[in-house]
Amino acid sequence: MAADTTTPPRKGRRALAWAAGVILVLAIGVAILAAIWDWNWFRGPVAAIASGRMHRQVTITGDLRVHPWSWQPSATVDGVHVANPSWAAKSDLADIGRIAVQIRLLALFTGHLDLRLLEFDQPKVALYRDGEGRSTWDFSDGSKPDEPLRLPPIRKFVIDGGQLNYRDDQRKLSFTGAVNAKEQLGSVDRGFQMTGQGALNAQPFSLNVTGGALLNIDRNKPYPFDAEIHAGQTYVTAKGAVPKPFDMAQFYMDVTSRGPDLADLYGLTGVPLPNTPPYNLHARLSRDVHLWKLDGLGGKVGSSDLAGAISVKTGGPRPFMTAELRSRNLDFPDLGALFGGARKTGPVASPKQKSVAQAMQAQARLFPDATLDFSKIRAVDADVTFKADAITHAPIPLRSASTRVKLTAGLLRAEPLELDLPQGKVTGFVQLDGRKTNAITDLDLRLSNGRLENLVPVKFQGVQPFAGAVVARAKLHGSGDSVHDAMGDADGEVMIVVPNGQIQRTVAELAGVDAIKGLGLLLSKDQTTTPIRCGVMHFTGRGGVLSADRLIVDTDPVLISGGGVINLDKETLGFSVKGHPKKFQLVHLLVPITVSGPLLSPKVSIHKGGAIAQGGVAVALATVLSPVAVLLPFIDAGLAKDANCAGLVAEGKAEGAPVKAGTVTAPSKAGPKH
Repeated sequence: MAADTTTPPRKGRRALAWAAGVILVLAIGVAILAAIWDWNWFRGPVAAIASGRMHRQVTITGDLRVHPWSWQPSATVDGVHVANPSWAAKSDLADIGRIAVQIRLLALFTGHLDLRLLEFDQPKVALYRDGEGRSTWDFSDGSKPDEPLRLPPIRKFVIDGGQLNYRDDQRKLSFTGAVNAKEQLGSVDRGFQMTGQGALNAQPFSLNVTGGALLNIDRNKPYPFDAEIHAGQTYVTAKGAVPKPFDMAQFYMDVTSRGPDLADLYGLTGVPLPNTPPYNLHARLSRDVHLWKLDGLGGKVGSSDLAGAISVKTGGPRPFMTAELRSRNLDFPDLGALFGGARKTGPVASPKQKSVAQAMQAQARLFPDATLDFSKIRAVDADVTFKADAITHAPIPLRSASTRVKLTAGLLRAEPLELDLPQGKVTGFVQLDGRKTNAITDLDLRLSNGRLENLVPVKFQGVQPFAGAVVARAKLHGSGDSVHDAMGDADGEVMIVVPNGQIQRTVAELAGVDAIKGLGLLLSKDQTTTPIRCGVMHFTGRGGVLSADRLIVDTDPVLISGGGVINLDKETLGFSVKGHPKKFQLVHLLVPITVSGPLLSPKVSIHKGGAIAQGGVAVALATVLSPVAVLLPFIDAGLAKDANCAGLVAEGKAEGAPVKAGTVTAPSKAGPKH
């Protein structure tokens, strides 16, 4: 009985011993195999897996070494070559001398990937984006938009001897330079540093990014960093953090930037910005996957202050920008570069810079002729509101302005557009269609409750000869790649009406010269005025030339009529007017008065070519008044019933002008006939 009870345990112990022996032998065998194993046998499968993931050919020409028996397993691979996609050049996207990776095994058990080491030795990378927006670094299958870079925490990141060549046909950008990254030993707060040196579009470029010590990184704590970029004359600094290291889909930073032109930031940001004078701005920049925000924007653009907020949504066919911007004091010449004018020069955002407007006025120039870059307009969609509380140094006395600009697939429309004058307002819209080869400009602007003396910079005997209310409308259509070309090609019509006002009596008398009285007033420098009962000017535009087919000014002593042209291409004007006295004058000569010269500085003079025959008031009325009642509603329907202008039309009918019956009825308060 005793022998029977002891036999099974002996057999069990013998089986366990055999099992342990087998496991030990296997373990020793695996250890020996791992020690002598040639991991290069796996180069082909590893390269094939990488090729499938990256959607292009990946080859490994060097050694593959793996150290799996550790809580921090590692691997190194030499001679990694990543080809370009099939549509790009046959050369490689990247040639990397060595890649070293080490992971923390314990983190994998909690579902996280932590990189103990990521090192690139002698990497040579050539990136390219074509004009259609295809990029060689897009490793997706095309089913998803370009995604932000998401990396796990890296406790040691090294780039040694990196070389980068970058060409972007879409942004017209190129970069050639060196990139290096390493840990700064002995520095706790700023243990990591990445530097870049080279040339960006043939201009010197440098990048310096410093961050906290990578050894202390915590995936649940923000990782702080500083950045400094010099690109030509553009200087950018940033101080911020990545909330989840190193998920670059989200970060925030306080950023400052200064430079000669905001448009130069296109190469760094990919967002098409307008041309500007020198600027100095600051803001808080944040990113949330495809949404970029600039909050608390403030600073100077030229001599103007700028504040507000901007956001850009990426990930679609084009970036979509929304913005609310405001300027407390807008220096009008700062808008010159926006529309193709010459940029300011000198210190960034210096209030002592030369005024573009003054330079253009000195050249008798109003419309900039620099070619606008419509590729930028087609590269972004936008919805931007802008308000200027005060405006200085404008060609006309603007007080404030506001507009909303919408840009969709190359079609830009500013509506509503409001420009406030000291007295009066300009409203309407301006549209720029840059979707085709030849850009097309349309505008429809109305002036209401304006003042003639504020808008017409004409001097006679040292003073302004005109004063009074004025309303106007301009409706023009032109094509061209600059503001000047569009205006020089414009067709359409312009109408100006002075429903009431005053004219210097000397000018009125000379328009229909009473040879004794008029010249006497002139010699005595008489500056008394006589009322303007109504003035009407109507222009028809053809090929950039506005021809005055209707020009009449009704004053107490004289009915003044005439004609002329405004050449928008040459930016000049030329008018000749003559008067028709309302009272019989024994000695009477018709001596034309001319207004001519540059648009920004016309001059008034008396034509010396001799007198012309006297004509009757009815003759003048017959030539200019017939369509006036039809044209007045083009400005404002109420003007057709205005006491002065309607009275003029009705009076013209009584004098024999061919005004159709029922066209207009003069109010009862209209003055008596002269």
